[in-house]
Amino acid sequence: MAEAVDWRTRHLEALREMETEERRWRGVEQILRRLVSRLCAVAMGHDRRLDAPLQSLSAAARRDADEAQLQQLFEALTRAVLAVEQSAPETTASQRLALHSATAPAVGAPEQRWQSSCEAVAMLIERLGQAEPRAADLAALSADVQAAADDRALAAVLLRVGELVAEHSAAITRERSEAVVTLAQVNDRLSEMARFLSGASAERERDHEDRQTMNINLLAQMTILSREVQANDDLAALRALVTDRLDVVAKSVRDFRQREQSRFAENAARSERMHSRLAALEKESRELSHNLDLEKQRSRIDMLTRVSNRVSFDERFAEELARWQRFRHPVAVLVWDIDRFKSINDACGHRGGDAVLREVAVALSRRRREVDFFARFGGEEFVSLLVGAELADALRAAEEMRRAVEQLRFHFHGTPIQVTVSCGLTAIREGDTADTVFDRADAALYQAKNNGRNACVAV
Repeated sequence: MAEAVDWRTRHLEALREMETEERRWRGVEQILRRLVSRLCAVAMGHDRRLDAPLQSLSAAARRDADEAQLQQLFEALTRAVLAVEQSAPETTASQRLALHSATAPAVGAPEQRWQSSCEAVAMLIERLGQAEPRAADLAALSADVQAAADDRALAAVLLRVGELVAEHSAAITRERSEAVVTLAQVNDRLSEMARFLSGASAERERDHEDRQTMNINLLAQMTILSREVQANDDLAALRALVTDRLDVVAKSVRDFRQREQSRFAENAARSERMHSRLAALEKESRELSHNLDLEKQRSRIDMLTRVSNRVSFDERFAEELARWQRFRHPVAVLVWDIDRFKSINDACGHRGGDAVLREVAVALSRRRREVDFFARFGGEEFVSLLVGAELADALRAAEEMRRAVEQLRFHFHGTPIQVTVSCGLTAIREGDTADTVFDRADAALYQAKNNGRNACVAV
């Protein structure tokens, strides 16, 4: 029973984790809605034909309209944009100039608003990347944000981001529903076990009462027989009395044995059924435990590079920082960045960029010790924790890892492509927090970039 209750606790914890994940994605959805409202505000005033659908879309985003309403408003906005574009050839030169101004970022304050909107969308995509719904899609979206030249292009990016959020939220909802069903099944099995134990306890009590009743009856018959023997001197009469009383005693014993055999058969059948139920529950529990472990492992693995992800890094980093504060064993933090990765993406496409990310991850993670830790932090950034390594030793190890990446050979359509990485590293010091350590390593990384890239800088 203790083991069964433990499985129930684990399922409840898994359900709570999924509810937390769902709340996080609800927050991302709210950010997305605010961004849509902001973009609508930026775009309004450029063309009066777009103002009404933009205002309706902005209001719908603020009031948390459902998917069907947003889809209708988006289609209305699309029709309005197409109408504006189709009417552009018949406009005068001054009107075409005004229309061009409506679709391109303006100078001055509007340009600042445009830049803020693009940065906000990029930040949203980065937040999505922490959950890795699909790394390749997010890389493409990041490139599209950087290439966006007008509101329509940025709105298309936001629409695709919204679709990713909706897909991931639906997946979380499905997983939570499955967990609820599983938990209900476990509760049913536990209730069945409780009923069995309760029935067994009641059966033992009835058996005890039956034995006591038989003992009382036997004692009563023996007492009556003793009195009748003492009161009667006729041998024939005594023989008849004894025979009658023994028949009563024998019948009581037979009835008791029949009841006992019936109880034994019933208990054996019930025990066999419960044994089968327990075996099935044990099998299901093992499978559920295995599935939970796999899901937990998958949630901490970067799906593109197959190394640990940022969630896993944050957990391990917190553990190592707490361990350092207690024992003062040295720990070095390394932050890696692939040099000119955007140029690689532009030249080779996102599939080529994904291949570079995978190979770099293999090259960097292959040279870590068993006690060390390596993860993809996000985008083209990776992080390492070298446990027990002083800063000078960590710098030597980082140089070996950097050269290993430098020696990788990539080709695109027969043209060789040089891939290098830069690294900033530091060690945990007195008074450090997770943020101060990482910021110091990140600053060293920027210094390595400014020094010409393909370098390691320790601070």
